[in-house]
Amino acid sequence: MIAILTGDIKNSSEHKANKWLPLLKEALTKYGSEPKDWEIYRGDSFQLQTKPENALEAAIYIKASIKQIRHLDVRIAIGLGEKNYDAPKITESNGTAFVNSGERFENLKKQNLGIKTPNEKFDGHMDLLLELALLTMDDWTPAISRTVQCTMDYPEMNQKELAALLNKSQGNISEELNKAGFDEVKKMIHFYREQLAQL
Repeated sequence: MIAILTGDIKNSSEHKANKWLPLLKEALTKYGSEPKDWEIYRGDSFQLQTKPENALEAAIYIKASIKQIRHLDVRIAIGLGEKNYDAPKITESNGTAFVNSGERFENLKKQNLGIKTPNEKFDGHMDLLLELALLTMDDWTPAISRTVQCTMDYPEMNQKELAALLNKSQGNISEELNKAGFDEVKKMIHFYREQLAQL
């Protein structure tokens, strides 16, 4: 089983691509190489293949990257399933993971993050959690998003070390991660992985 993330940048037309494109590329590169694992197409759409256990973390990481620019956000659908055809380019490969990701993306409507797997019960649980998490994540400011991304990049660092890296006070880091609901986000990723292991 693989995971396919299909996404696009919200409000991308209001910002020059040279502002957000490097952030998106950098985030995608963390999870694979272009064009085998990821591609950006139609200007502001992208597709990424990753391991199922990394899919939710990757989606949140991409969100934290893009939201460092004010008024920008990202819509992402995670699809889990098989890959029946493996092309040199991710956008030319296909299988149920691609179908699930595409279908879920079409049905995102107001919600910025959703999931579709072969298991409807799992999807229902995760979508409810995501809906609740997005109440906080959709409101991340650029400063909070930067701190979240940095914390995800350096999970072994403590707040003091992160503060030095980001040129902020330790109090700032603590407050921003608190406002980001970062502990809860980590718990959600952990829950997702636990449930996934039982599928």
